[in-house]
Amino acid sequence: MYRSKALYMAAAMICCAQGTAAVAEVAVSFRDGAPKDRITISNAATCRTGPFALTFDLVTTSAGLIFDVTADGAGVEVFQPVEVVTGEELIVDISPITDGDQMLTVQLTDLPAFALVIFTLDLDDTGGGREITVSGAEIQGGRALARTQSTVFEATFDQEGQALIDMPPCDA
Repeated sequence: MYRSKALYMAAAMICCAQGTAAVAEVAVSFRDGAPKDRITISNAATCRTGPFALTFDLVTTSAGLIFDVTADGAGVEVFQPVEVVTGEELIVDISPITDGDQMLTVQLTDLPAFALVIFTLDLDDTGGGREITVSGAEIQGGRALARTQSTVFEATFDQEGQALIDMPPCDA
């Protein structure tokens, strides 16, 4: 992630130096962990995003991933509620989710240049693999959707657990 993030930052700086409008790029990264999985949302550009809602859609993941947030329900063994680690001041709301859900929305006030929002939770595999261990490849095909007041911008998670959303042009 760091190498690709550095490339996006360099591209944004070159764009702005040439007098063209900068584009905010929201990078979303999933990392499996024990006992908690981690999602990082970052703005890899030199300008603010403005307010938007970021939805994690796991319906189309290759492993049929679900959120495992309570002791009861569809999850397997260990569960973890959603916990904000970094960037709480940027979060307006996190949609309520129940065990087994496949969609989660985080409403953000703004994502300034190079800002981070990090939260932990637990995802489980329902595709018959190692249910409590999820890799980047298992989130592949899942979607990250950024909804502004007028438009939806979308990216698909790759086999490394990365999704990069190109947002609208902005003032650097």
